Amino acid sequence: MVKAVERQYTGPADLRAMQSLAERIWSPASHCHVGDLAWQRFEHVGREPAWRTRLWEADGQVVAWGWAETGHLSLLVDPAWPELAGSVLDWASPSEVMVLDGEKHVITALERRGFQVASDAPFHHYMSRSLAEVPSPALPDGFVARPAGSADVDRRVAVHRAAWHPSRVTVESYRNVMAAWPYRGSLDWVVEAPDGRFAAYCLIWLDAVNSVAELEPVGTDPAFRGMGLATAVCLAAMRAASEAGAEQAIVYPVDGYPAVKLYQGLGFTPYARTFTYRRP
Repeated sequence: MVKAVERQYTGPADLRAMQSLAERIWSPASHCHVGDLAWQRFEHVGREPAWRTRLWEADGQVVAWGWAETGHLSLLVDPAWPELAGSVLDWASPSEVMVLDGEKHVITALERRGFQVASDAPFHHYMSRSLAEVPSPALPDGFVARPAGSADVDRRVAVHRAAWHPSRVTVESYRNVMAAWPYRGSLDWVVEAPDGRFAAYCLIWLDAVNSVAELEPVGTDPAFRGMGLATAVCLAAMRAASEAGAEQAIVYPVDGYPAVKLYQGLGFTPYARTFTYRRP
């Protein structure tokens, strides 16, 4: 029987290997899309010293990984290697882990180690919609929806920082995002206001193997909210993703946030949710 070998994370090539696992095992029961890793790893700079990352490999491919920071652990384990969920937990020794309700092999490992569901923790709705028929976006007069280009980075960062204030995203970090696989400029959409400001945006990450497009992140400058711009930019981005070969779109809003209603209005329906497990 092949034995999995564990090792430390060494750099960008290993991130690509972690994404390959996410791509290979993606299903509605998996919490991680290839875009999650690219965005979460590169949206900020200067956080790397606080991260511990470890990979488990077998037959030349990654079959599990763990990414730990200040007591929290993110992990992905091939369901064909359920015993590695325990190995990742034992390595990281976290106090808190968020999992999708379909990740039964990880939940089993957590419960065997005494972790319990934290009923007070926020949770994410995992939502999806078909991209077979996406309506055309409607925009107020003078507003234009288009992909952002390399010359737009300053304005692209400005709209993100306005939407998610306070934000640690910078021009430097966003250039890292744009350089990461599988970023596509053709799927990074903005709404440009008549005065030249970017008013809203929707970044889509495409898993071409599974034909699944993830919206991550989406935002609107508070000065432009209530105008339907988030709906418009998401529709424009999803139409572009469909043209690029995506058949399904997914998104993970936090329960109770206004974004849940936004995505419901866009035709998304829930298919799973997260739970946070804590060590007593």
